[in-house]
Amino acid sequence: MTTVILVIHIMICAAMVTLVLLQRSEGGALGIGGGGGGGGFMSGRGTANLLTRATAVLAAVFFATSIMLTIIAQRSSAPTSILDGVNRDRAPIENNQPSSGLPDLKPSVPKLPEGPRVPSSQ
Repeated sequence: MTTVILVIHIMICAAMVTLVLLQRSEGGALGIGGGGGGGGFMSGRGTANLLTRATAVLAAVFFATSIMLTIIAQRSSAPTSILDGVNRDRAPIENNQPSSGLPDLKPSVPKLPEGPRVPSSQ
């Protein structure tokens, strides 16, 4: 779906650039056509209105596809915070064993032998 909308978006961009380049900067007729004389296809004013309306329609469709692409990208994005993925209902697991298969590298202190016990009454 994203690819289809993106291709349509790119085609609209190319058409809009073409329409803007065809227009005259001072409201004349077709920029490339050499002006709008009386014997042409359309009058100068009609051509300018057609290009202006077509540009406005393409601009509206451009904004619509931009908003659709933004919504699609937002739905498929990963969580933005580390805390979004934390499961707060679970209690932390206490494990004194090393997590890997490696032996524990902490030095072990041998227990001293117990000496003779002295009675507490003395």
